[in-house]
Amino acid sequence: MQILDGKSLSARIESEVPQQTKALKTQSGRVPGLAVILVGHDPASAAYVGMKKKACDRVGFYSVTHEMPEDISQSAIEKTIEMMNDNPNIDGILIQLPLPKQIDTTRLLELVAPHKDVDGFHPYNVGRLSTGLEGFVPCTPLGVMRLLEAYDIDVKGKNCCVVGASNIVGKPMAALLLNAGATVEICHIFTDDLKKHTCSADMIFVGTGVINLIRDDMVKEGCVVVDIGINRAEDGRLVGDVDYPAVSPKCSYITPVPGGVGPMTIAMLLANTLKAAQNNANESK
Repeated sequence: MQILDGKSLSARIESEVPQQTKALKTQSGRVPGLAVILVGHDPASAAYVGMKKKACDRVGFYSVTHEMPEDISQSAIEKTIEMMNDNPNIDGILIQLPLPKQIDTTRLLELVAPHKDVDGFHPYNVGRLSTGLEGFVPCTPLGVMRLLEAYDIDVKGKNCCVVGASNIVGKPMAALLLNAGATVEICHIFTDDLKKHTCSADMIFVGTGVINLIRDDMVKEGCVVVDIGINRAEDGRLVGDVDYPAVSPKCSYITPVPGGVGPMTIAMLLANTLKAAQNNANESK
């Protein structure tokens, strides 16, 4: 069993960004700019945004966070997004999810300019991903693909089971795997007999937010297991969706939680923001 170390890979990716940022500034006078919308006082969301801000500072990006109260109106957030769409110093716009119930999340995601959609959630970029065209890809599944690539794990021709069908992780994960030549099966909350599907998989990708959903009797010998879940256990530990102590001995490769997919998400956000800045610099020539 070999651990897929996202922590060290993300650090290596991040270490390459400042040089590329400096080159971009020399060539075009631009510094990559990322704007984040944070609504409410959810501790997990605030922590994620804080981590993203620190990452931007480390690599020399310009970043700004628009903190808004829980009872903010839809129109107020829309005006902020429109302002950022028009701001030439902002290359990437990120809306921290989830949003309060009174907010139409779909409407806001559609309002972000597609060329600034570094989260890859706009229907334009979703469509380009589903048809195998260049665009912005959601950071977490993109990070998973980079992690597999770093360990020379080829998905082509493999039976891949994606557990979880969210727009943020499961669906784009399945699309990336399909584009790379994998045979893909998507399981979700309505799937009957999940074990039947996972036991036949060469690779399992799980992101549901359910602790210990994947047990050792649900995984065949030599399987590659990518745990995208992150949960807080009763004792305060961060754990994934996989029963790691029981499942890992059966795996050829497995991601730990923490230290697996999580760090790769932030690394890919930096990569997407740099890509957006480079695209914008080329457009303005």
